[in-house]
Amino acid sequence: MDSMSVAELIPILQTAIGPALLISGVGLLLLAMTNRLGRIVDRARTLVDQMEGAPVAFRMRKAAQLPILWRRAAQIRRAIAYALVSALLAATLVVALFLSALFQIGDSRLISGLFILCMGMLIASLLAFLREINQSLTALKFEIEQGRHERRES
Repeated sequence: MDSMSVAELIPILQTAIGPALLISGVGLLLLAMTNRLGRIVDRARTLVDQMEGAPVAFRMRKAAQLPILWRRAAQIRRAIAYALVSALLAATLVVALFLSALFQIGDSRLISGLFILCMGMLIASLLAFLREINQSLTALKFEIEQGRHERRES
């Protein structure tokens, strides 16, 4: 293995910038997702606390929201897992780019495969995130309808 010059290393670094930026972008996406997960967990804990010692009708109404929150939490956990795998694949891609240049490996199938998997996981993560957002809106609609129903009864 010959020593690589800086001039030969620069194109590899330029190529590796794309996946490195992807890691940063996925990191921001993960931040948003973990914040949503934290809010779901906090909301569930608040509901459980509110149910203690409350009238039966109130407890039943609040208890109906808990399975929705559980589904949302599971969906956002899935989105987080996909995003994490995407970031790990992007990091692996950077390493593979350097190793293939360092050892002068001309087969691009590994690089292509890693990139395709990385993008596939990112797409899966975004779809799961979108599904959780839709579930959130469904839960909001449920709460609004419950509130309207209660106001009519009182």
